[in-house]
Amino acid sequence: MTNENLNKFSSLIKREGNALLISWRDMVRKLPIAKDLDTPTLTDHVPDLIEELSYELSIYDTDKTLVNELKKSPVTHGLDRLRIGFDVEELVAEYNALRYVILDLAQKNIAKLDGPETHTINRVIDRSIALAVKTYSDRKALDIKNQRAEHLSFVAHDLRTPLASIGMATALLKNSLSKDIQSDTSNRYLELLKRNIIRLDTLIVKVVQEEVDQTAERNLVLEEIKLYPLVQGLLNDIKPLAEVSNTVLVNRVPEDLTAYADANLLTLTYQNLISNAINYTEKGTVTAGANDLKELSVVECWVSDTGVGISAERIDQVFDKLETSNKKGGMGLGLAIVKKFVEAHGGKVSVESKLGSGSTFRFTLPYDPKMIKI
Repeated sequence: MTNENLNKFSSLIKREGNALLISWRDMVRKLPIAKDLDTPTLTDHVPDLIEELSYELSIYDTDKTLVNELKKSPVTHGLDRLRIGFDVEELVAEYNALRYVILDLAQKNIAKLDGPETHTINRVIDRSIALAVKTYSDRKALDIKNQRAEHLSFVAHDLRTPLASIGMATALLKNSLSKDIQSDTSNRYLELLKRNIIRLDTLIVKVVQEEVDQTAERNLVLEEIKLYPLVQGLLNDIKPLAEVSNTVLVNRVPEDLTAYADANLLTLTYQNLISNAINYTEKGTVTAGANDLKELSVVECWVSDTGVGISAERIDQVFDKLETSNKKGGMGLGLAIVKKFVEAHGGKVSVESKLGSGSTFRFTLPYDPKMIKI
């Protein structure tokens, strides 16, 4: 086929684009997942691919293996098909259906289909399949990785309540035993319980640390969150721990205040700060709150306590090391984790404290998800 005929074939594909799409859709609708899709969703970026094929034919050069790099249509198509539930075999079947209807068009309108035309058609289709499948597979792998990280985090979160209850029961049991009935055996068992609670706490720290490491590699799941019910739910869950030390928990979050955040990470941030505050406060008050700082376009969240406070020598290092910061073997997950979670949202953390006067930990969240640099 001459260059002139190649141009004619290019014009034919461009002119018959709608007919090609109709034939292609009829074939693809035979796939179980595609039969109920509306026409715009089914069509997706295939018209762009047909246009690319037409362009490739119009500039075909036998001396080059690839004249024109494909545009983003296969990449976007792969992502869209993953989103609506196509499997990879169905994705490839779509492109092979397009290959079939284009070659069928050529055979019906051209006396003889030479090598250059079929080579170009197959090259563009195969390249599209490769790009779409690679994008599909990469995102699928990332989604699985993210789901695993989220699952680990949820498991860690769920473990906190029973583990905290065990710790509380152990402390209450020890206090309830009068000295005249305590024995070396009972004390040894209570000490064993305490050590194993600490060991389990360490395992939870490792799980959450893995979630922190994943945060830098994945997109946060951002949503507008009402802060009051989130904080109140946490206070209800942690209340038994506070009762052991006669600590009062107070929610000072305005009922209508919202912020954009990853709900899972925000929960862990508040939970960590509240747990740490309880561990350092006996017969006092722990308050969780938030303020609307419109002039800075942020929401400032905070947790304060009336506990022992932090010395001036330590206050500059409290966020530096990934370790539990509690003194009772409680459920703290490390203030360095708090810092990483907050910074993942584009926020900042700070602390104000004085020995004997308690501490206040603050962190900021954005109003607008566009402020978050991921």
